[in-house]
Amino acid sequence: MTEYLLADDITELAERVIAENAAAGRKVATAESCTGGLVAAALTEIAGSSAVFDRGFVTYSNEAKMESLGVAQDIIETFGAVSIACVWAMAQGALERSNADVAIAISGVAGPGGGSQMKPVGTVVFARAIRDATGEPEGELRHFEGGDGPGGRAAIRHQATVCALELLLP
Repeated sequence: MTEYLLADDITELAERVIAENAAAGRKVATAESCTGGLVAAALTEIAGSSAVFDRGFVTYSNEAKMESLGVAQDIIETFGAVSIACVWAMAQGALERSNADVAIAISGVAGPGGGSQMKPVGTVVFARAIRDATGEPEGELRHFEGGDGPGGRAAIRHQATVCALELLLP
């Protein structure tokens, strides 16, 4: 039995992401904020991930989002870092700066502080960008419980990692 660093549900999902994207001939990239690289870590736990995982960007600060991914300052000023507009720009930036066919982006409020009435702790936004895709951007806002309870921050980051991995399935 192989020992893994991350939780079983995350590792099992990462195995599916690697296997199914390898079968589809797709490369993936990640642009992460509140998950701090957990999605990239999950993917690289899997033997053979180098055939699928191109690169990951951990852009925790607003400056990093702008510098590393090309997110426009007015997007962050107008909508905030925890917004569909911001993660869509992050996902597009990750695609443009990688050899990936699909990129996902995650930004959120993991807690225990930092939340607001409009964006309470547990608010996480996701976007998926597919190279050469036409149509509307794919984005999603979710609210995860646990930010102010036992396991708080870790629970939100865990749930966000699972959701992001699901978005990477073909």
